[in-house]
Amino acid sequence: MSALIEARDVTLAFGGTPALRGVSLAVDAGDIIAIMGPSGSGKSTLLHCLGGILVPDAGEVWLDGRRVDTLDEQRRSALRRDVFGFVFQFGQLVPELTAEENVALPLLLGGTRRAAALAESRSWFARLGLDGLQRRRSGELSGGQAQRVALARGLVARPRVLFADEPTGALDSLTGEQVMNLLVDAARAEGTTVILVTHEPRVAAYADRQVIVRDGRSSALTVERVGS
Repeated sequence: MSALIEARDVTLAFGGTPALRGVSLAVDAGDIIAIMGPSGSGKSTLLHCLGGILVPDAGEVWLDGRRVDTLDEQRRSALRRDVFGFVFQFGQLVPELTAEENVALPLLLGGTRRAAALAESRSWFARLGLDGLQRRRSGELSGGQAQRVALARGLVARPRVLFADEPTGALDSLTGEQVMNLLVDAARAEGTTVILVTHEPRVAAYADRQVIVRDGRSSALTVERVGS
């Protein structure tokens, strides 16, 4: 198997309503892939299946030759902590923690000593234009600053795959472009594979390839590769 992460004929329904119907997708190491489609099309559901958050009703999810969807919750949780990174639309920072503590959180959960985790966390602030904001809490950050902190948190443990679900959806266009430039530059520098969900063509343009997901609630879900 040459792909790093792969979905094979993945099917999932919520309360009898189909969200995914037989979706297949292969992503090579180092690729940046944009999954596009309108709201409700199933693109975030597909991302959550690939990231081990949801378990499909049928089909298979593979990571580097290892079946993911058959793992129990404890092992999938370990994958999400140690192998995957996540960035969501609204950042989802922990409001009680400082920015540097938020970034360090994946390392702390993985057993890294606090001093070492915070030192690694601080190394990301200059890279992402956040110098001087280490001790601020989420309520003291702008939307763009908070999303860059969330990006640093997603990358601090050097994941093999970064899942980004509408990472610019809550930002204005200029701030969104800044976040995307930083995301792509950091992923390239770290050799991180990125699977990005968006409904915005200008965001998808940052990817190497685009995958179009059409509404799976009323018809078979279609996945199309655009470009090369």
